[in-house]
Amino acid sequence: MSNKPKYWNRAKKILSKKDKVMRKLINNYKDKSLITRNDVFYSLCMSITGQQLSISSASAIFKRFQKKVGKITPTRVSKLSISQIKSCGMTKQKAKGIKELAVKMIRKEFNPKLINKMSDEEAIEYLSQLRQIGRWSAEMILLFTFNRSNIWPIQDIGLLRAISKNFNKKYLPPQKFISSLQKKYSPYCSVATWYLWRSIDNDPIQY
Repeated sequence: MSNKPKYWNRAKKILSKKDKVMRKLINNYKDKSLITRNDVFYSLCMSITGQQLSISSASAIFKRFQKKVGKITPTRVSKLSISQIKSCGMTKQKAKGIKELAVKMIRKEFNPKLINKMSDEEAIEYLSQLRQIGRWSAEMILLFTFNRSNIWPIQDIGLLRAISKNFNKKYLPPQKFISSLQKKYSPYCSVATWYLWRSIDNDPIQY
């Protein structure tokens, strides 16, 4: 795990000045910050595992996967069959996605280093070419693994719930309001997202 992003403290100050709700959340959760594993393969495997599952269910399945693989690397995972991956509690599609990802990384058909030179949208498009990786998963990778500062994952149920809770909006909150928050929080939407998540889940999310 690495330290918090370089922009984190500056972002907190700016967001606190811009928005009273954000100021309250930042003051309430001073204990931790966004961090990264600096391991794209690990994070992608975790993201695929967690799709459409609760945090607790995803965590249990991923722990079984870790136990079966040991150190999670493309080489080790590529040696497992689809059935072996599936036996950890994953769907067949997720197992195929993880297996294919491992093979593509070994063959250098997918090169995470290229992402550093891409814009957010270009990176999302590149990541979305992988099996089982859609926009939401790509955004999680950009936010957590690459620590991009301005990710606003509006497909994320947790973020939408947090907006509804903190701004006294019905669920789902109006798209116009979500867009107005994005404009207000830019270029630090990732930081705002992280604090909004904290308001509904005491354990910081990590991919």
